[in-house]
Amino acid sequence: MVIKKLALENFRNYESETFAFADGLNILTGKNAQGKTNCAEAVFYLCTGSSLRIRHDRQLIRRGADFARAFAELYSRYGRVTLEARIYENKRELFVNGNRVTRAVDFLGNMNSVFFSPGELRLVQDGPDERRRFLNLSISQTSREYCTALLRYQKILDQRNDLLKERDLGMVMDTLPVWDEQLAAYAARIVVKRREFLKKLSPLAEAAHSYLTDGREKLTVGGEHRGGDEAEVRMRLLEELAAARERDLRLGFTSVGPHRDDVRILIDGQDARGYASQGQARTAALSLKLAEVEIFGELAGEKPILILDDVMSELDLPRRKKLVERIHGLQCILTCTHAERVLYGADCKKIHIHGGKIVP
Repeated sequence: MVIKKLALENFRNYESETFAFADGLNILTGKNAQGKTNCAEAVFYLCTGSSLRIRHDRQLIRRGADFARAFAELYSRYGRVTLEARIYENKRELFVNGNRVTRAVDFLGNMNSVFFSPGELRLVQDGPDERRRFLNLSISQTSREYCTALLRYQKILDQRNDLLKERDLGMVMDTLPVWDEQLAAYAARIVVKRREFLKKLSPLAEAAHSYLTDGREKLTVGGEHRGGDEAEVRMRLLEELAAARERDLRLGFTSVGPHRDDVRILIDGQDARGYASQGQARTAALSLKLAEVEIFGELAGEKPILILDDVMSELDLPRRKKLVERIHGLQCILTCTHAERVLYGADCKKIHIHGGKIVP
């Protein structure tokens, strides 16, 4: 899977610009705050329908403009595909091969990407929310079934939480079992999909981490322990919801389920969240992303686009070289201030950006 063309109009600081990408390594160079990351963000947005940097799509619209547009032409094993997003103040429109899609789930999976930036340290250092978000974004790109289950689970969860705040306890206790049945059904699907994903991710992340550290450290990744098939997980979750019912009423929200689960990340047997240094956390997060690339290749039948935003400045020289070796054969969009730091003889296409424009 490769992206050949990216056209941006009023997107972030771009008034109108078109990028032509090579099949291998593409290096976006330029000083800080010129638009390198904005270009990388646009590619990721067209893959997932969301941005890792902002909460509201309207923040993507260039100051003074009424709308933003991002368009990509790519080639997958199925042939040519075009993706387009038109973003307005209070809405957006998504298109696949010129046809408008009304559901975000239908936009996902047409172009897969893995995004890494220095901010991905949150994946290791911050709370469970970041690790769940990593799982949700990654699995959703290759499984529309998972994405659908996740959306429906969240909707039912919100309704259950609203119910828990009602004052009529009799009505609440009569109604909760109905919501719990629906919630547990989608929750079980989410739990099983996450478990399958982590089973694939763990050995791949361990191998990538060993490669980047020359075997000096061991990375271990694991999830919550809910064994069994989907039906068994559903029954166990129903039991957990019933057992937590009185506590949930006191708290006013649902305290058990996959929206509360976490992923354990260990370095040499120690919890990376409290133990790892900045450098160790960065390498661990990068290893998870490299493992994600391998999983996409297996599940989708072709490697995703790898987006590396300002990662080289955060790595020492040996790990930069290791990373350049590791990404050989992938289409990679890499942003940095000085291209010579990462070339090391690698074939690449350099694109220099200044003030939201491509310049010679």
